[in-house]
Amino acid sequence: MTNLVVFEGFGHVLLDVSQALLPLVVFFFIFQIFFMKLPAEFVKNLLKGLLLVLVGTTLFLQGVRIGFLPAGQEIGAFFGDSPYRLLLIPVGFLLGFTAALAEPAVRVLSIEVEKASSGYIKKNLLIYTLSLGVAIFVALDMARIIYGLPFHYLVVPGYLLALVLLKFSNPAFTAIAFDAGGVATGPMTVTFILSMAVGAATVMEGRSAIIDGFGLIALVALAPILSVILLGMIYRKKEEKDDGDGA
Repeated sequence: MTNLVVFEGFGHVLLDVSQALLPLVVFFFIFQIFFMKLPAEFVKNLLKGLLLVLVGTTLFLQGVRIGFLPAGQEIGAFFGDSPYRLLLIPVGFLLGFTAALAEPAVRVLSIEVEKASSGYIKKNLLIYTLSLGVAIFVALDMARIIYGLPFHYLVVPGYLLALVLLKFSNPAFTAIAFDAGGVATGPMTVTFILSMAVGAATVMEGRSAIIDGFGLIALVALAPILSVILLGMIYRKKEEKDDGDGA
């Protein structure tokens, strides 16, 4: 009986993932037949990889549906309905940090940045910078829900600050910062942290699950932008100091 519950709705998830992958497969084979003509061994490995992606993504999304989403909502509802709802702030910080740390896309971006910069920007430094930024903004959003602050009180000043700080950051970090905002809002963060915010807003008196529960992902997208820009400013200061010492 437990196994049936675990795989309830699995067919629908598998169909959704298959439909998402199908256009990519079709486009690849169009280019393969008419333009690229890559070796058969490469195509064989690609098909194996696609199969793994299909199975892995389907299992992951099924796990999210029956595990992460309910767990996040229950955590949010538990703290939101308790006299100690202020604990949502440190809990949000901790879960925001760990969710971003576990985000696969964050690691892919960090690895690519380290490779492209020839080790100038360290992978682990970027991962922890992103995770810390996400943690701070998840905690801020929990405070926003608790105190009923309007969403634009955080998001508008945040993006304006990011645009101003670009002038003082290392130019190498500018594009990385805005890409980082996208990769941080991956399946780990969206499913677990967003459901926690909605769960908390649902049980709090005077809060709306729609108005107060959502908006977190926009803040999570902003967090890495600001944190990476600030990291770029540190790198820029270090370069200026090194140049001054060399002169």
